[in-house]
Amino acid sequence: MSMFRTPQVILFSEDVARAAAFYAKLGFTETFRVPTEGEPIHVDLVLDSYKIGIASVASTRDDHGLDPVPAGQRAAVILWTDDTAAAYDALVADGAPTLAGPHTWLDRLLIAWTADPDGNPIQIVQHL
Repeated sequence: MSMFRTPQVILFSEDVARAAAFYAKLGFTETFRVPTEGEPIHVDLVLDSYKIGIASVASTRDDHGLDPVPAGQRAAVILWTDDTAAAYDALVADGAPTLAGPHTWLDRLLIAWTADPDGNPIQIVQHL
């Protein structure tokens, strides 16, 4: 029997509010925020059963003694869709960077890559 449950990924950000707003536009719903008013140091969001958290770099350093890396390709958020090309085009039109346009992979998936405001790659994928 496992002693762990409810896994979650935490992304570090210099601007938690901006990152949370980005994921909210993708359909994630905010489930937790600290503090509840003012500039957040941590926000949790969920889409279906997929939960991510956005944690402040400063708070992670000051409160927990860690040395997080705030930008770059440290992890990827994978989002499944029924129309990779349309989802990718909408994100890029809204200002998300182009990392790799829609392309077929393994002859059965259509994949495209963009990134969130902190540079974490976002993979948009659909079954062909």
